[in-house]
Amino acid sequence: MPVPTSVSPRNDHRKGVGLGLALLSALAFGGSGVAAKPLIEAGLDPLHVVWLRVAGAALVMLPLAVRHRELLRSRPGLLAGFGLFAVAGVQACYFAAISRIPVGVALLVEYLAPALVLGWVRFVQRRPVTRAAAVGVVLAVGGLACVVEVWAGLGFDALGLLLALGAACCQVGYFVLSDQGGDDEEAPDPLGVIAYGLLVGAAVLTVVARPWSMDWTVLTGSAEMNGTPVAAVALLAWIVLVATVVAYVTGVVSVRRLSPQVAGVVACLEAVIATVLAWVLLGEHLSAPQIVGGAVVLAGAFIAQSSAPAKGSGGPVAGGGPERELSRRGTSA
Repeated sequence: MPVPTSVSPRNDHRKGVGLGLALLSALAFGGSGVAAKPLIEAGLDPLHVVWLRVAGAALVMLPLAVRHRELLRSRPGLLAGFGLFAVAGVQACYFAAISRIPVGVALLVEYLAPALVLGWVRFVQRRPVTRAAAVGVVLAVGGLACVVEVWAGLGFDALGLLLALGAACCQVGYFVLSDQGGDDEEAPDPLGVIAYGLLVGAAVLTVVARPWSMDWTVLTGSAEMNGTPVAAVALLAWIVLVATVVAYVTGVVSVRRLSPQVAGVVACLEAVIATVLAWVLLGEHLSAPQIVGGAVVLAGAFIAQSSAPAKGSGGPVAGGGPERELSRRGTSA
């Protein structure tokens, strides 16, 4: 007769904190579009907004980069990978994609990332995943199809779809690289990884966005948010401090407390949060299918999270598995 195992209160607390941080990260990331859209409508190019976002956050995190400069010697591949994929890659691919295909289609393709994370765990790490986790991902992706109303835009462009898929793959890199060393006593400090990732991302985006051609005078004026004038510099501060610094810090720490696949499913809430904020702050009303889709995304995230076994249980991976092969083996960028 098998001996029943009890769940450690410490593990429960760790998991609860991780879930809270993942939700906060989704909220912070979800608020970026609401602040960025008025700036774009005021005259800034989307890529310039992305560059301001990443470069500003890199400046904020610069003291931490100096403090953790030993990472340049000990984890150069991780820093380069995080900057290229988790910062510059996601942003550049997504904005390039929406210039060719509908935003809703690009967002849906990008948020195939949680399913791709499960594929990574199952076929690369060769660890089992529970049926509940797979069902949760399917529900989350299906709900996203309703949230973004993918049926409203069918003008598909092959290159645009490839770029959106590139954003999804880069987002997988974000979750996988964020999991580096989660249970390792010599794990790199997540704040140092984020700081250097933002510096690398800012450097890459400087070449892509060419900020020297930006209309800087837009930042000295105001932008319209659903008819209400808001200082452009205040919107930029929100994008930099909350939608980037807070979002990345809480996101990376949450992955280490949960796992890439669970954090990835919870991150699907970003699309729901962004849509709700756009409804409240920009007057972009939700339709009935979008409301239903949001509820389905929430259900999918809950199912995947609740199916995660306690660490050390030896069960199949759904969320926080007992061993983190990735953190022990490492990933080269």
